[in-house]
Amino acid sequence: MALGCAERCALFAQRHQSALNFALLVVGYILYLLIGAGIFSAIELPYEQELRLELEAVRRDFLSNNTCVSDARLEELLVRVLEASNYGVSVLGNDTKHNWDFVSSLFFTSTVLTTTGYGHTVPLSDEGKAFCIFYSLCGIPVTLFFLSVVVQRIMVLVSRRPVAYFHRRWAVSKSKLAAVHAACLGVLMALLLLIIPAWIFTSLEKDWDFLESLYFCFISLTTIGLGDYVPGETHSREDIQHPQLYRLAITIYLLLGLVCVLVVLETCCELPQMKRLRQRFYRENVRELDSETTNIIDRDHLSDQLTDPSDQMHHHHPPVIPSVSQQAASLRQDKSTPYTPVSGPAANGNLR
Repeated sequence: MALGCAERCALFAQRHQSALNFALLVVGYILYLLIGAGIFSAIELPYEQELRLELEAVRRDFLSNNTCVSDARLEELLVRVLEASNYGVSVLGNDTKHNWDFVSSLFFTSTVLTTTGYGHTVPLSDEGKAFCIFYSLCGIPVTLFFLSVVVQRIMVLVSRRPVAYFHRRWAVSKSKLAAVHAACLGVLMALLLLIIPAWIFTSLEKDWDFLESLYFCFISLTTIGLGDYVPGETHSREDIQHPQLYRLAITIYLLLGLVCVLVVLETCCELPQMKRLRQRFYRENVRELDSETTNIIDRDHLSDQLTDPSDQMHHHHPPVIPSVSQQAASLRQDKSTPYTPVSGPAANGNLR
């Protein structure tokens, strides 16, 4: 009885393997969210409580030293100041920076269209909020399309052609070569987009150390955009001689860096190892079609290797290559057609 139950369970797991894998993936992702929330709460909650107590102490000290100011009036002032700060407007005496000059507006549009959204500068008027909705509704799909086109063109130059060249030159397995290439590309991009820019921001932003600069670069290029660190918004902005040029350079860095990050991610997604991993979570019919497509591609590569280059030189017309769907249909037809052995006389006749 127990053996029969185990066999049925094994048969059920085999028939619904993709669904079980997908369920495990969902459960694993939810656990990852819960673990992250617990770790952040354990780390940040004591710092939040400490800062809250410090601010309450400063407030009591201010009221005790300035008896002419009531608690209610101070509360009203603080609420108004915090509301203005949320809109990117500061009440500090030495703050003369404008948030909506042309370069600052260009920086804002780049953060909106790339969905980074630091939140340090937001529209103040109803007209600006309405235009931001319309502008984003049209601009975000266009930006996604633009980035996909640019990434695909760069992929040909930095990923596909180098892997194909070294595959022919060194006769190395393409899957291993692609994995090594993706790792090297990731290390190079981390150096050029994270380490070096973080070192530059450390020297320009006097209030930032290297970890805070690295944190800003990573949060920005991954389009998380928390807004707690924004270049040019700290107390050291008076030391920057050309703030407009500085803000323009940051805008260009964020756009180019986002493209490079997408190139690295696309290179990793195209790895054969990642494709095989994704097949574990496909539905059965999708997985069957993907495996047939893989067999077709492998067969095309094998035929290309067996083709005599001299034969290709004599033929001026390019060969007609059937589509993947036609080849997949032919494979299905080959699988469904039973094998029938040829009779002896017919075989002898064919031999003659």
